[in-house]
Amino acid sequence: MGIFSRMSDIINSNISALLDQAEDPEKLIRLIIQEMEDTLVEVRSSSARVLADRKAATRRVEQLQAEADSWEQKAKLAIRKGREDLARAALKEKREIEDELDAVSGELAATDEHIAQLNDEIGKLQAKLNDAKAKKKALVMRTQTVESRIKVKRQVNRDALDQAFGRFEHFERRMDNLESQLEVMDMGNDVAPSLAAEINALEQDEKITAELDRLKAELGGSDSSRDA
Repeated sequence: MGIFSRMSDIINSNISALLDQAEDPEKLIRLIIQEMEDTLVEVRSSSARVLADRKAATRRVEQLQAEADSWEQKAKLAIRKGREDLARAALKEKREIEDELDAVSGELAATDEHIAQLNDEIGKLQAKLNDAKAKKKALVMRTQTVESRIKVKRQVNRDALDQAFGRFEHFERRMDNLESQLEVMDMGNDVAPSLAAEINALEQDEKITAELDRLKAELGGSDSSRDA
């Protein structure tokens, strides 16, 4: 089903309003242009037929006018020859031809009026079609601009997101390094002492014990001297 029911709908249409109400303006404007172009082809074809009819009517008018003029000349000849009866018959033929001539001339005038109307309608339809094509071009350009802006915005957001992830990864690496340093500082604290270290500890313990006994002995001797 077409968008327009007749050519007057196209000529009187408000394309901008139609596009504003459409869910898919770009698709709608393509359909509008297609229907306008199809209608324009039909109107031009109809105009071509009317022009052909006008040419035929024009030739018929010229033919009838020539026949009427011929019968008038015959009537004059009959009068000059004293044959009024023949003159009357010739004028009768002329009258009949002139009646047909009037009818064909009327048809020709109506055809000229129809052609003028078609020419006006074709002009208006062509102007409407040009307007629709201009709107389609503007719509396509606007769509491309919006799509380009969306693409750029997505790229900017992606770059910002990549930068944020990069900073987060850098922070994670720093934390890993700090934790590794702490782990290095604690390395060896939980390792069991070697045999040599244990023996050396025993020796140190014996020396300390001996030193302790010596001090006790000295202190014990000092106390006995004071008692005496």
